[in-house]
Amino acid sequence: MGEAKRRAVMKCKQPLVSAVTPVTLSSFAGKVHVEWDPSAAVTPLGQLPFFIEFLKVSGVFDEFVERCPLKYDSPNAPGKRDVLGTLLLSILAGRHRYAHISSVRMDRVNPQLLGMQRVLSEDAIRRAFKRIDAAAGVEWLEASLQRCYAVMLPTPWILDIDTTVKPLYGHQQGAVLGYNPHKPGRPSHAYHSYMMSGTRMIMNVEVQPGNRTAACYSAEKLWALLHSLPAHERPYLIRGDIAFGVESVMVTCREG
Repeated sequence: MGEAKRRAVMKCKQPLVSAVTPVTLSSFAGKVHVEWDPSAAVTPLGQLPFFIEFLKVSGVFDEFVERCPLKYDSPNAPGKRDVLGTLLLSILAGRHRYAHISSVRMDRVNPQLLGMQRVLSEDAIRRAFKRIDAAAGVEWLEASLQRCYAVMLPTPWILDIDTTVKPLYGHQQGAVLGYNPHKPGRPSHAYHSYMMSGTRMIMNVEVQPGNRTAACYSAEKLWALLHSLPAHERPYLIRGDIAFGVESVMVTCREG
């Protein structure tokens, strides 16, 4: 073994002293000190205080909560920060159903760092989102998404478009039979997705009934997305699979 390689191996085996040095972070509850215990088990939310500092310093979460069109009439109703904070914690923990929200209700640390008063139940979250007007909710979410990627638009970029079939179980709005290669005969939704290539940024997703998978059903939202952008911020290339290689889509793309 060469001398340089031997030194590199020895260096890798040295203890990571800096890993246990306390780190001071900013949160919605004030300054917090984070320490690492190298002998403890790794937890899925161990890095969350660092993400919360980003949300605090950037103002992203405050703006997201402030612009939310949720309104309550009762003085005993939960706050918008508690509603959206509960949903955020659940999503970051890898949950994808309302019923899974219960798994984060025992967290006594991260909700405080987000400035929350309490973690809500799954039923409270369901009731909260039922109170949001559909049109106002879509406008709020689309504006929030656009703020995430707007800074990158002046740089030349590629727009990827795709349709995903989501098999459904139970009774859901728009769950109808359609093209479903993985679960034939199973009702589904069609997710029409618009993504910024190379960044893993989702620019928009439109959920439609399972029998609306064709490219023509993507067109309306696609053109609305492009026309909402200034000419110098639009993609220089739109990329899709063979389903989008139809005359109507190609002609409209060429005409701008």
